[in-house]
Amino acid sequence: MTSYKALYMDGIEAERLNRLNPGEKPRVPYVTECLASAPGVLVAASDYLKTLPNMISKWMPRPLATLGTDGFGRSEGRTSLRDFFEVDSRFIVLATLSELFHEGKIDRSVVDGAIADLGINTAKPNPVTV
Repeated sequence: MTSYKALYMDGIEAERLNRLNPGEKPRVPYVTECLASAPGVLVAASDYLKTLPNMISKWMPRPLATLGTDGFGRSEGRTSLRDFFEVDSRFIVLATLSELFHEGKIDRSVVDGAIADLGINTAKPNPVTV
């Protein structure tokens, strides 16, 4: 996504226009239109707060799994930040596989195997609450 704010404003505008014009053909938010026929699961990863992609999730055609860095100052650079807040490539893969598992498209063993192969510590404390 290049601009969550622009997508949010578009969604809000669509809701407003639809509310003010109940007899007209409903306007579909741009993000809904773009992703309506997209295959697969929807995962958003951001170097910002999870709330940024979450603010457009209501207009997604399917559930959106979000990853984000819910804080800063805990690392010396982007790589460490993404690792600490579980937003690096390993966790993007895990989020995708987890969504596919919950949709019944893959077996749990695939997720378990990825956790092991990617070296993900499932006992690590939640970075948001540490």
